[in-house]
Amino acid sequence: MDRGTDRDTPPGRGPGAEAAEPASAAGRVPLAVVVVDREGLVSHWSSGARRLFGVPKEEAIGQPALDLLPVSGALPDVDEDLPYGDSAAYDGLGPSLNRGLSYPAAGRARLTVPEPAGAATPEGRKRVDVLWWAYPLVGPGPERLLVLAADAGALHRAGAADDASAVERIAPGFALHTDFPGAEHLARELPGILPGMSVGESSRVVSQVLELGYPVLEFSRSERVPVTPDWGVSRRVERRARRERAARAAAAGVTASADPDDERDDLEHTAVRERLEFLNEVSGRIGTSLDLSRTIVEVSKAVVPRFTDVAGTYLREQVVAGEGFPDGVPDTTTLWHRVALEHTDEPGRWDDVVPVGEAMPFPAHTPFFQCMTTGEPVLVPRISEEMGHAIAAQFEKRDIRPLISGRSMLVVPLKARQVVLGFMILLRHPERAEFNDMDRATGAELAARAGLVLDNARMYTHQENVAETLQDSMLPRIPARLAGCDIATRYLPGTLLGRVGGDWFDSVKLPGARTALVVGDVMGHGLNSAAMMGQFRTAVQTMAALDLPPAQLLRNLDALAQRLGDTYLATCLYAVYDPIAGELHLANAGHIPPVLVRASDGRSELLDLPTGAPIGVGGVPFEAVRVRVEPGDRLVMCTDGLVEVRGEDIGVGLAALCESAAHPAASMDDACDAIIRALAATFAKAGRGDRKDDVALLMARLGGIGPDQVAEWRLPLTPAEVGRARAVVREQLHDWGLGRLADTTELLVSELVTNAVRHSRGRPVALRLVRGETLLCEVDDDDHELPTLLSAGPDDERGRGLRVVTTLAREWGTSRTGTGKSVWFELTLPRR
Repeated sequence: MDRGTDRDTPPGRGPGAEAAEPASAAGRVPLAVVVVDREGLVSHWSSGARRLFGVPKEEAIGQPALDLLPVSGALPDVDEDLPYGDSAAYDGLGPSLNRGLSYPAAGRARLTVPEPAGAATPEGRKRVDVLWWAYPLVGPGPERLLVLAADAGALHRAGAADDASAVERIAPGFALHTDFPGAEHLARELPGILPGMSVGESSRVVSQVLELGYPVLEFSRSERVPVTPDWGVSRRVERRARRERAARAAAAGVTASADPDDERDDLEHTAVRERLEFLNEVSGRIGTSLDLSRTIVEVSKAVVPRFTDVAGTYLREQVVAGEGFPDGVPDTTTLWHRVALEHTDEPGRWDDVVPVGEAMPFPAHTPFFQCMTTGEPVLVPRISEEMGHAIAAQFEKRDIRPLISGRSMLVVPLKARQVVLGFMILLRHPERAEFNDMDRATGAELAARAGLVLDNARMYTHQENVAETLQDSMLPRIPARLAGCDIATRYLPGTLLGRVGGDWFDSVKLPGARTALVVGDVMGHGLNSAAMMGQFRTAVQTMAALDLPPAQLLRNLDALAQRLGDTYLATCLYAVYDPIAGELHLANAGHIPPVLVRASDGRSELLDLPTGAPIGVGGVPFEAVRVRVEPGDRLVMCTDGLVEVRGEDIGVGLAALCESAAHPAASMDDACDAIIRALAATFAKAGRGDRKDDVALLMARLGGIGPDQVAEWRLPLTPAEVGRARAVVREQLHDWGLGRLADTTELLVSELVTNAVRHSRGRPVALRLVRGETLLCEVDDDDHELPTLLSAGPDDERGRGLRVVTTLAREWGTSRTGTGKSVWFELTLPRR
């Protein structure tokens, strides 16, 4: 806990107390700050205590506090005049000082104290009315009591009432006992908020706040800053301190005091304030984004040139890659990536010697290894020739010594949750003041804040990488050509926060040379949405393979979403293209409508579909429509991220989509890219170019399959029809120039027709050949029981037919139809 400085004022007052009496009249009251150790001896005596009690610091340090202070642990208020130094008058305080107070206390005493040298009183003593506050200190150090004291007369002149209630109004209210059931939870959560804090330290801080009733002003893991730190101050700080002191004196109508103690207090106060201002400024400049690369640059630029002349940032490999939290303590084999380098030297001086992006280990004898293994800052006042040579040895044939020799160096760790993520190497020019202990404390605090910001960016990057990987694994690899249609797709992650979402597209091969086209959008962003998208896509794939009609498929998907939970909400557009019939069969669940571009005249239109409710709402029917299409027509399906941005009417985006989709393009891929560019330009022109949502885009050119590429036969239910089926198939294949496939096709058709004739219940068997990207053969009958692949033994008469189909066909399958079932197989067309 930082106990403050000599310039503190009583609780409830502003900081920066002044010594001069006129300043008190302006509302600034000198404050005595005294710290007592566990032995009851004074370990700190501020200049304010010297002025109030008249005892120099060198005489007070190490003396019993009972001989110097008016504090009584037994008497809440001491009104009688007490001779200064009479320890018998404070017997009640002795046990309290030896044990340490268990709760804050306050009081008032009238003392006779020594008069400062040169005072007007002949006896050299004066009477002082003192208000005091005593606070217990909890921590690993020897300090056990903090005593603050002020001249009650000065408080009265500054506006405080001269009565006993002045103490109560000036001192803070304390919770003498706090029963807080969430203390354990708070102690566990605090390390996640404050960098570098363990659970044990967190418990101590929480108990101090809740049980003792006063706050922790500052907690530092890296350095124990004394109440009056002894650091050098620059001339700029001295000039600023003198100007501020003169301004205060002028405002009070007095001449500024030349007291050396007062000047030292002002210098210390100004230096502390400047360092706090610097840390606050740095905190405001870093962490403006969760982008890891941007955060790294912000951290490096924040310290140059105000705090250092050169700043190099090194991170562990897992952090740079956006992976999980690094495991284990770094060692000599750990690779550290140089991710940023800022300096005030001439441009290019460092680039060739220490290029950004280089990865290297550090040996055990270097200060860098000491920093990353201990997790503590390492200060090197000046880099000696010997150390410069040892550091340069790591850079192989590059001589780094001219860049570092004679400079002051500070290496600070970048930590989060007790793990070193990286470190910063800070260097000052030889002509600049060396880094000192206070710089080390400042650098450690800066690095702690930077480490927390970097860890936030790392965790966000890691989560995004996981979500992107999950989503990428779930997005399909759709072939460019399917039966009767060409397909092109695009997926774009969001450009700002929440880049990964639940948008998806898919295509499913259906019986009868048909193709199902799907585009959907799960509501929300991030890992959960990507996971939901995977579940929905799998469900659609499964139900599409069952050849469910579009409206029935959406109804089943909606029921599934309700079973999975209330958060499963999505929009979905499902279309089935039949290239032989020249028809689209579509159903919509709250999704934006598709665009159909007519090949005949190049006209584009938004298809008017029943909108339906989003998947997961429940209780709303879905309707399907059929749309006639011609060969060469194009169907464009997308998610709302392409056509909608915040603050702009979605109608603007839909109009731009229709217009851009109608433009001719050399290829399907070029057409997709042209649509994306056109929409981006439209919103950028309107000042709405900050697209946040992800985008899924699917375009299909509906080529169709002509009648001359299809052959169909109806076969009566007689065994003789199996031979006829073989004959007509052979003849048709020769007509198509596919004679090389005749033998295989005859054998497979014979197996399927034989099974159909055997199991059919009365209706003729349908046989169809389709020449598309492959040779498709379909055999339909009115039996609803689907055949299964069996293991046939040497003596079994049945069970070998489908085994033959599996062996010779490129692909085969079964599906139920409205009147029974369909069994089909495909063969690869021979190369011409």
